[in-house]
Amino acid sequence: MKLAILAFSRRGCAMALRARESLCAPRDECRCFAPETYAEGPFEPITPPCTQFTGPLFAWADALVFVGAAGIAVRSIAPYVRDKRTDPAVLCVDERGGFVVPLLSGHIGGANELARRLAGALGAVPVVTTATDINGKFSVDAWAARQGLTITDLSAAKAVSAAILEDTVPLCCDAPLVGELPPGTTAGDSGALGVCISWRRKKPFAKTLLLVPPVLHLGLGCRLGATSEAIREAVDQVLDEHQIHPKAVKCAASIDLKRNEPGLLAYCAGQSWPLAFYSAEELRALEGAFTPSERVLRVTGVDNVCERAAMMGAQRLAVGKTARNGVTVALAEERWEARFSE
Repeated sequence: MKLAILAFSRRGCAMALRARESLCAPRDECRCFAPETYAEGPFEPITPPCTQFTGPLFAWADALVFVGAAGIAVRSIAPYVRDKRTDPAVLCVDERGGFVVPLLSGHIGGANELARRLAGALGAVPVVTTATDINGKFSVDAWAARQGLTITDLSAAKAVSAAILEDTVPLCCDAPLVGELPPGTTAGDSGALGVCISWRRKKPFAKTLLLVPPVLHLGLGCRLGATSEAIREAVDQVLDEHQIHPKAVKCAASIDLKRNEPGLLAYCAGQSWPLAFYSAEELRALEGAFTPSERVLRVTGVDNVCERAAMMGAQRLAVGKTARNGVTVALAEERWEARFSE
């Protein structure tokens, strides 16, 4: 987590240090800021105006904590608030540590959870105002964010949250469900409104909130000099044919002979997918039934690149080798589950 903590008085700086100690894990990036008068030790100076100063931090941080008046926080972030899917969590805590208020991204950004953590450490009162939380109901967007699922339709998420306040909403999943379903949900795969957890583009309900798990490994092979556009077209065709949501792809892999292929590198970088390369020996060592090719064996030293590369770190071949214009594509699925209990 990248955390920025801003304080505006000497007492606020002391509270900021307590907040940093409470919220920051060893691997987190945590930066503290204060006006130049108080900017000593771990504090970097805040250069006025605060609204302009906050802009780069809003883009950088996963969470911002303002120690001081809520008005300062609201005015500082107002020009930069865009989308609940991407805005960071924003909290405000008074300098005496009496109250912690999540102001922005309570669910998806995790501000509500951070507020409870910080309040517990400070002995403060968390002032959480989101309807599902205060009524003890299931917050589908907060749960999805914790599980690393993509929320494909925010309007459907809002509709589900509103419906859960009044009734129960059906939920279905392509993987095992661990733990009891949360209050406000029931098992089901039909109806006017519901939640579906799947890496396929499913719409079992009249209005479906599709939550997509990133559990597919993309295996790629390509001829020498294949362009990023050719690779994109091949992958898109496979995803469309098998009704796979693009957000389900977690990573990509190929043989190390393709380590310097510009088209392959550019395509995966454009998708923000980690790209791993494996030797022919590593790929050959995988057990299983793969689609063999004598030509591929002669060129690479292994009978199949895309299927074997996809299966590295995965458990089941979901889509076998598909060839398109000098590009081969395969997809494998990790073992996954929807967890409602720790």
